Amino acid sequence: MTRNLRRYHHSEQSHFLTFSCYHRQPYFSNPTLRDVFLECLERTRRRYRFCVYGYVVMPEHIHLLISEPKVETVARAIQALKVSFVRRSLGAPHQPDGAPHLPAFGRCGKTDGTRTFWQKRYYDHNVRNHDSFSQKLDYIHSNPVKRGLCSTEMDWPWSSFRHYATAEVGVVEIESEWTAIRRTGREPRLLGLHVGTVCSPTSAK
Repeated sequence: MTRNLRRYHHSEQSHFLTFSCYHRQPYFSNPTLRDVFLECLERTRRRYRFCVYGYVVMPEHIHLLISEPKVETVARAIQALKVSFVRRSLGAPHQPDGAPHLPAFGRCGKTDGTRTFWQKRYYDHNVRNHDSFSQKLDYIHSNPVKRGLCSTEMDWPWSSFRHYATAEVGVVEIESEWTAIRRTGREPRLLGLHVGTVCSPTSAK
């Protein structure tokens, strides 16, 4: 049960995180809200100074693969991300076939809407080795295909897959070999590198 989840903060390990919409409602069926979430994720990444290795935004939940924040704990960073998203989304355009207006959530529960848009708790798995790291990243990227949301990982723009496959620079900075190369002032040469190469916690130092 979620109340028995144990948190290991400041472990200097990567974290595979899963958090869901309230009662797993598909509020992220609205593409506009998926875009807003990615903007909030990048702002939170910068503020709390953690690395994002992978992510996917699904209709009713989020998967993240991140490092320990250099500012505050994982729990504090995720709470800030949730609150930031709800506040930013109050002004996001509404699509008739998407999620309901977020002000409806803010009128019940907490005034910032976090208890009514988001489930209170989240799943946190400490990633202790490179094999586990690669498995979690593959799981994140394959999630939309397994759910039937798209035919290939490339077809789902709300994940980090395109970055690894094409060195695409998206809204969220991904800590990868491509990013490390760009920090030296060079552009990645896709044909000279293995597309599946990731910058794991052990190789990112």
